[in-house]
Amino acid sequence: MNIEFRMLNNQQNFMSFFDALHMQSIRLVLRITFLLFFSIINYSLSIASEPIPAKKQDHPIALVGGTIHPVSGSVIEQGMILFEHGKITNIGKNINLPPNTERIDVTGKHIYPGFINTVSQIGLQEIEAVRATLDFRETGRINPNVRTDIAVNPESELIPTTRANGVTIVHVVPYGELIAGRSSVMMLDGWTNEEMTLKTPAGLYVYWPSMTVSRSPIVQQSEEEQKKRIDKALNELRSAFADARAYVKAKNAEPTKHKSDVRWEAMSPLFDKKIPFIVAANDMKQIQSAVQFAKDENVRLIIHGGRDAWRVTELLKENNVAVIVGPIHDLPNRRWEDFDNPFTLPLKLYQAGILFSIAGDGGGAMYERNLAYQAATAAAYGLPKDEALKSITLNAAKLLGIDSQVGSLEVGKDATLIVTTGDPLEIMSNVEMEFIQGKKIDLRSRHTQLWKKYEEKYRQLGIVK
Repeated sequence: MNIEFRMLNNQQNFMSFFDALHMQSIRLVLRITFLLFFSIINYSLSIASEPIPAKKQDHPIALVGGTIHPVSGSVIEQGMILFEHGKITNIGKNINLPPNTERIDVTGKHIYPGFINTVSQIGLQEIEAVRATLDFRETGRINPNVRTDIAVNPESELIPTTRANGVTIVHVVPYGELIAGRSSVMMLDGWTNEEMTLKTPAGLYVYWPSMTVSRSPIVQQSEEEQKKRIDKALNELRSAFADARAYVKAKNAEPTKHKSDVRWEAMSPLFDKKIPFIVAANDMKQIQSAVQFAKDENVRLIIHGGRDAWRVTELLKENNVAVIVGPIHDLPNRRWEDFDNPFTLPLKLYQAGILFSIAGDGGGAMYERNLAYQAATAAAYGLPKDEALKSITLNAAKLLGIDSQVGSLEVGKDATLIVTTGDPLEIMSNVEMEFIQGKKIDLRSRHTQLWKKYEEKYRQLGIVK
């Protein structure tokens, strides 16, 4: 009987164990189900808060009653601007509108062309401290085949925050040691790289070697070694151009037999001046060397940086060399220079009659949203305000060879424009609407999300209503 009792007791314990295990399994399944459910809900909410690329314009849109600043012409008070299929079709005071036109009242607002940043890292650079989010350079010194358009990340968090301040188009350039690669002009909206691309290639980007031989005791290389380093870099450039020319000549002679080389193929548009030779150079000796090199190679030159460009304006003017100035918000190159040297450089180039643009590349991709304020600083230090505006719109478009499409508000050009509360060079003005090729852009961003979040915090504390 004791044996039977023990067996029954063991059986009951055994069943209790399985009952407990069963209940635990049910709880675990329920917990996982709830976690998945709330994860999906949270994910859906986060997706809903993300700005979604705009769909193509499918009906006429007219902005009515605003002050239109075409940049290429006179200001139109209480004007109307009509665009269809992504193109501006009419501008004026009283224009006839198609019957299915969407009228948007912008009375009291201002309409400008979208801003163009002529040197950018948007989409290539996300978080400086996280190497995996940086994709702006390749190894090696001669990389003309590198393309920035296919490397741009359309999901970058910096795209919405940048375009929210009026920047609609950027010229994305690679980093490197010598020949860094080919740049691209990208629109700040689109599901894919292809949708974002406005022009590629836009230029071949090169970092000019330092031409200065230092006698400072802290420099590790001797003067002779420094001269050899300079000669080596220049010889590498000459050799690359010679090889590319030889390749193009041989391929044109026997197009079916000649083996393709992607590096030299990438340089071929330089030789018929379809794309410019864009050189990063600040020092006067660098600029002079680059101008002479471009002259010898018969290629179209653009200088980026150009901190000493004001010292060689006659040389630049004589050789029709344009300058991408940037950043304005910076310190002088030398201790003995005036503090406002970077601020007054655009004025000096304007007075010399040199085509220039202002780039907002000071401090990295996250600061490119401040492009308008770089131009505003140049205006505060003597550059006429309309020229400051041109430096980030029409002149920027001319410099990049896209002025037939963007840069000003004219019939036939892309409807890439912004609607603001006031002068966009003034920090108190806001961008209220934005269109890129007629597509209405969602101006939400990480910044607006945080603004709403903390606005609610202070509302709950009773600090704001």
